[in-house]
Amino acid sequence: MGRASGPPPGQCPSPFVSIVTPAYNEEETLPHLYAQICSVMESEGLDFELIVVENGSTDQSLEVLKKLHLEDTRIHYLSLSRNFGHQGGLIAGLEYSKGDVVISMDADLQHPPELIPQMLQLWGEGYEVVYTTKKEDKAQPLSRGLINRLFYGFLSRVSGLRLSGGQSDFRLMDRIAVDALCSMPERNKFLRGLSKWIGFNQIGIDYDVPSRFAGESKFRIGHLFRFALDGILSFSIIPLRLFTLIGMVVSTIALLYGIFIVFAGVYAIFTGYQGRIPPGWASVGAAVFFLGGIQLIGIGLLGEYLGRVYDEVKERPVYIVREHSFSSDGRRQ
Repeated sequence: MGRASGPPPGQCPSPFVSIVTPAYNEEETLPHLYAQICSVMESEGLDFELIVVENGSTDQSLEVLKKLHLEDTRIHYLSLSRNFGHQGGLIAGLEYSKGDVVISMDADLQHPPELIPQMLQLWGEGYEVVYTTKKEDKAQPLSRGLINRLFYGFLSRVSGLRLSGGQSDFRLMDRIAVDALCSMPERNKFLRGLSKWIGFNQIGIDYDVPSRFAGESKFRIGHLFRFALDGILSFSIIPLRLFTLIGMVVSTIALLYGIFIVFAGVYAIFTGYQGRIPPGWASVGAAVFFLGGIQLIGIGLLGEYLGRVYDEVKERPVYIVREHSFSSDGRRQ
């Protein structure tokens, strides 16, 4: 794939920067997000656009964005027909972005805009993807941090992507990386994994997570579970192979147990042994219930993979735009 626009990274002293952020019920935060980004970008003398994807909010987020757009045409909004999830909102913003460099971040100000100049400096040194890793999130429960580390550790092992425990969607991507990401035909894009999978010259930086400016996190435990499941099933068939291994182990144990029962019975017949022979019904019942549970889990796992294939075959759009502030369709061709 050829480069869409602009000179090679490291040779563009003043790139046009697109900043993409999905927002769900962030009416209190949006004016402060806009003010902080403008302050940072203007202090660096950079030309930019801020694309906020209003992701089916139930508050006044859209009205706030419309007012900001009237005051400053550098800020654009995409209002989706419903909530298409965090990843759907990010993909919408990426596809509408026009910058030589695209920075994705959350709207809750826990991704500090002050980090943008450092990210752009690394891009100027030739890095096409600059990802970020959370050093510490004081507002996050210890259990949540442990779950995150376990998930990314497991995903790294099964996929070979080397994801860190503090991975986030706060990243900079050169236009060539954005185009590569958006060109992938799959519907359920796990961006934290795909941004690694596409390759290119990458580097990471650490940051401390500030407190939320307002409101509360929209990312619940249920969202975390679905997010983790999407990540694992998108990048590995190890769970399917694991059940093959479990089947082999269980079959071997059952075979050895059967051999033991036969020898115990033969030994009792020829020696008149009156000791306790392993009972039949209890062991058979336990084995049936155990194998039944394993089979149901395996069927459920196959269903998860099959369901994702079903979603992809339907080819439904990742998002639907209800209205936007762009003068035309806005998406890059």
